[in-house]
Amino acid sequence: SPSRLRRKQTKWTLFGCSAAAQVKTSRETKGQFLSVNMAFSVGVMSAMYLTKGITGAHLNPAVTLSFCVLGQVPWGRLVPYSLSQLLGAYLASGLVYLVYYDAIMEFSGGVLTVYGPNETASIFATYPSEYMTLSRSFLDQVVGTGMLMLCILCLNEERNTPAPTKLIPPIVATIVLGISMSMSANCGAAINPARDLGPRLFTLTAGWGTEVFTCYNYWFWVPLVAPLIGGVIGSFMYLIFIHWHLPDPDPPESLFIPSTINDKVHQPGITWDNRKELKATRL
Repeated sequence: SPSRLRRKQTKWTLFGCSAAAQVKTSRETKGQFLSVNMAFSVGVMSAMYLTKGITGAHLNPAVTLSFCVLGQVPWGRLVPYSLSQLLGAYLASGLVYLVYYDAIMEFSGGVLTVYGPNETASIFATYPSEYMTLSRSFLDQVVGTGMLMLCILCLNEERNTPAPTKLIPPIVATIVLGISMSMSANCGAAINPARDLGPRLFTLTAGWGTEVFTCYNYWFWVPLVAPLIGGVIGSFMYLIFIHWHLPDPDPPESLFIPSTINDKVHQPGITWDNRKELKATRL
């Protein structure tokens, strides 16, 4: 249900953004870059365990869209799922702000900005490194989300090497950890439109202003659009290069049913004389 989707999106974003707040406001004396990556991954795992049996653990509009394209999720669920994920990320950002309000204000000097050594907007949403262009940023998000879908689609594939159902949440969390550890230097590895837009909307309303949308040449649309495209591309890559080449499942072994006299009688080629012999054999 949408309320459960909000709770699990809140949980995931709460873990990750709280870690980001702790690392940044302590100037990396209470955590490091890896701490944030691991916190997001633990949030993914716990959120999946919490609601996998209810909604299928949909945390990401890009993943939901990809499953809709593949026919595994009805299209009617795309909008309510996505809106619930967005609202959950917004609420999680509000909780992080309340918990770390004093630390954020002490670190920033009370000035909430996107730029500069004391910026705090990146605690919540993702922003590109200064050397990145829009096109490279777009590619970065497409590749990251494509890798996410390529890796998770195989987990339930019975014709390949399916993962045990109970271990899928930690496996997905490990995949997210691998992507965030290797592909976040450029743009923060959002790979999730809701995880980025929800916190960005919160910072817009909490004092950071419109700069969270106008900065870096209106970069905000990149983590909003590119993951949607990347997820679909990754899904088609899985279909074309993996799924369509897997062997068909083995047919069930046919049970041996002993033939009877009556079966033999009705077989083609049985003559009247043969019937007499069969009858005599039975007697």
